Amino acid sequence: MDEAQLKTLDAQQLREVVRSLVGELQQRDRELAFKKATIDNITHEMAVLKRLKFAARSEHFNAEQKSLLEEAIDADLEALQRELEQLAPEAPAERNKRQPKREKLPEHLPRREIRHEPASTVCACGCAMKRIGEDVAEKLDYQPGVFSAGRHVRGKWVCAQCETLVQAPVELHVIDKGIRTAGLLAQVLVAKYVDHQPLYRQESIFGRAGLAIPRSTLAAWVGACGVQLQPLVDALKGELLRHTVLHADETPVAMLKPGNGKTHRAYLWSYCTTPFNPIKAVVFDFADSRAGRHAKAFLGAWRDSLVCDDYSGYKALFDDGVTEAGCLAHARRKFYDLWANHQSQIAHEALELFGRLYKVEDEVRALDAEARQRIRRERAGPWATALHTWLQAHRLKVPDGSATAKAIDYSLGRWAALVRYIDDGTLPADNNWVENQIRPIALGRSNWLFAGSLRAGQRAAAVMSLVHSARINGLDPCAHLRDVLQRLPTQPASRVAELLPHRWAAHSAA
Repeated sequence: MDEAQLKTLDAQQLREVVRSLVGELQQRDRELAFKKATIDNITHEMAVLKRLKFAARSEHFNAEQKSLLEEAIDADLEALQRELEQLAPEAPAERNKRQPKREKLPEHLPRREIRHEPASTVCACGCAMKRIGEDVAEKLDYQPGVFSAGRHVRGKWVCAQCETLVQAPVELHVIDKGIRTAGLLAQVLVAKYVDHQPLYRQESIFGRAGLAIPRSTLAAWVGACGVQLQPLVDALKGELLRHTVLHADETPVAMLKPGNGKTHRAYLWSYCTTPFNPIKAVVFDFADSRAGRHAKAFLGAWRDSLVCDDYSGYKALFDDGVTEAGCLAHARRKFYDLWANHQSQIAHEALELFGRLYKVEDEVRALDAEARQRIRRERAGPWATALHTWLQAHRLKVPDGSATAKAIDYSLGRWAALVRYIDDGTLPADNNWVENQIRPIALGRSNWLFAGSLRAGQRAAAVMSLVHSARINGLDPCAHLRDVLQRLPTQPASRVAELLPHRWAAHSAA
């Protein structure tokens, strides 16, 4: 508002203008204070990690633990540096000081030349431009089983008349500068989080190929990619929480605590859509405990149907309005263990009845929700009633505290949740789908020893959300991640969801 406009305002209007300006200044001060506090917290966390990195060398870890801890800390440090740069960008000179000197790529690598020329070599003044030189940068690329060097040539063109110089712009990369391409970054991430190859092993593999890439460099790549991929993971979580039926499960993971050389039991929580849902998505959430508050924090305001086991951590969700859908497989497993270990006749009879329910599931799995619900009511309903009657009758015959009593009590104690699927065609009968998503991850547990902070675990959960969502959509995780890392630097924030695995799969099929 200019001086002339101010002169036309009365006293009340002037007071409103002043009040608005004061409010804006106060809001700006709050934003600056928050930004400064965030920068201070990140700087402090980086100092702690640097101290831990040097302290770890004197602690009582074995060689493998030291390698895993050091690579996790290096990745954390790079992730923090990226977050710090987003809040307070470095001057180019300072950034260049931190950049290590780039080693020349080995001569034995096959090379392919990629030329980048201006869209037009006709000057604005109408004269034809002359090529006077070029800039060349080599990037290390990876296609499954083969390393190669891409020789990027950017020609320089000048107008002899007006001396205007034009050159094709440098392509944006998910990590600025350096030798790596999106293909190599995707390979490192997939090898670590899908193939369970820690970075010190990848360092050895690259070394045998004649490429000296230190694990600290690999860890920095992992940390930087984790930060860049987070918006896509947030979009995947947002997509997941739009659905009305979800699976949930959790599995323990060892988290290394520097200071005492011991491991702490952390948990990887898993949430995914059902096998009946055309949208295939799984999101992992890493937490330092199994407390129910973690599930509550992840789901937020979501209040629909959750398929899960009887873990008490979910009970608070059900008190807040989430609908519990039980796991028939967990109930059946109690009797299977009795039969396998003791050849219990009662357990055998129970398994026969559970088998009748699963036979109906086999027949309705490929049907739509309405037909599934109708057939379940007609055919599974009577068998569920028979099973419930059988459980009540045999509970009176077995002593309290026995293994058989515990198996029966498990089913009777959550009966309404166990049979809720019969009256809802969108609900699966059990939680096996999400357990199958966790099973491949369990193979990598021995490689999961994280630093004292949760960053490394949360980064792993983020990357695994993307690569395993790609896997259940029938994609090659490496191909999907490679394309995502290539497109992410230029993808508008409003369209980042287009890169999600299920949408990428649909686009590729089209």
